Amino acid sequence: MMELPRAVSPVPPVPAPQAAERLAAAAAGHRRQRRRLLGWLVLGLTLGLLAGLVTGSAGFSMASLRSDLAGEQAWLILGEIRAPRTLGAALVGALLGLGGALAQGLFRNPLADPYLLGAAAGAGLAVVLVLAGATLGGLQMSLTAALWLEQVGLMMAAFIGAIGGVTLTLLLARGALHTTRLLLSGVVLAVLLGALSDLVTVISPDALRGKQAFMLGSTSFLGWSSVALMAAGLTLLLGLALRHSRALDALTLGEDSAASLGLELGRVRLVLVLLLSGATAVAVSQAGLVAFVGLVAPHLVRRHAPGAHAWLLAASALMGAVLLLLADVISRALIAPQELPVGVVTAVLGGLYLCLLLNRRGRSA
Repeated sequence: MMELPRAVSPVPPVPAPQAAERLAAAAAGHRRQRRRLLGWLVLGLTLGLLAGLVTGSAGFSMASLRSDLAGEQAWLILGEIRAPRTLGAALVGALLGLGGALAQGLFRNPLADPYLLGAAAGAGLAVVLVLAGATLGGLQMSLTAALWLEQVGLMMAAFIGAIGGVTLTLLLARGALHTTRLLLSGVVLAVLLGALSDLVTVISPDALRGKQAFMLGSTSFLGWSSVALMAAGLTLLLGLALRHSRALDALTLGEDSAASLGLELGRVRLVLVLLLSGATAVAVSQAGLVAFVGLVAPHLVRRHAPGAHAWLLAASALMGAVLLLLADVISRALIAPQELPVGVVTAVLGGLYLCLLLNRRGRSA
């Protein structure tokens, strides 16, 4: 005799008071996570700034710091070299962290970084063109002119190139209305501009060394003028980004849902792209291409203390500052008295973090 299937009793609905209590408990837990992470970030930023002032040509050494303070050139060493470099590294990291959070929110992809829209490739090509032009033109420059070209001309070229790269991406994508087309246009343009940069270095091999220094990233040339420029840029861009944080929250619901809420997708995406390109251009023009900070900083914030984009943007900027301060101290202290390019350190640390993350996800799958 065939046995009849048993009737499955329906799951009783959760009473409204219990559901509200669970939501309130989850919200309170997230607030505690954000406060805890903010405390750790402030502590890390403070320690990073102090470590940057202590770390010199002899590495991380308190004895070296005491001798520097006792010498006649104490202000020159601390006030004109270490202090602007340390503050500049924090600002570069903050700009990249902000750009990464904007990119990941815009593309709704946790693996997006600030260099996706062609800013890095455009800046690299502009720097190579300036170096190759000076070499092929046979310019006999004085020491003052050479220093100006290195510290001012290349920065301006990198900034203009980064903005130009993003502009070409927007033209190729016919605006910022379609996210997929915008992303693919950035990838295609990055390949094309990278190939042009390689072609220029073949024609002018002397420009290769300058290109390598720019591609590896460095904080050693940051001065007070760079600090002032980046501080002003970060204040302006972060303020504008926070004003558009609710638009990023709406985009997480999907394009159709965001449009149904009255969001003008084309205009909002264009504003977000301009903010992203501005943060990236300012950082790249001052320190070259520093890898992985813009990718890892928002990912760490979202992993340990999720929240709305207003929190995510500010915390990612702070996380980026802490990460680059750590990388800068390591780059100065690891093989002292020589230095490693800070971009190499961030690439190694970022790559190890992503490998660890993939390994954990593979085990949990």
